[in-house]
Amino acid sequence: MTEESSEIRILITSDEALVLFEFLRRYSDTDQLNVVDQAEQRALWNLCCIFEKTPVAPFDMEYGQALADARERLRDEE
Repeated sequence: MTEESSEIRILITSDEALVLFEFLRRYSDTDQLNVVDQAEQRALWNLCCIFEKTPVAPFDMEYGQALADARERLRDEE
């Protein structure tokens, strides 16, 4: 499996999914990231905790390069 094709699966509750979906939908509509309810903040914190426990190299010494590479792969082609 190449780095580009690797997947990480996360589990969130249906409440978290609904709250995060609305948060992201609002961002998609307005291009502004604004927390309008404390539940959005909690859902984002919970998601961050999940990512911290997931082996995606956030504490690796090469984190900066891994992040730059991931950003490059995710950008739209020009």
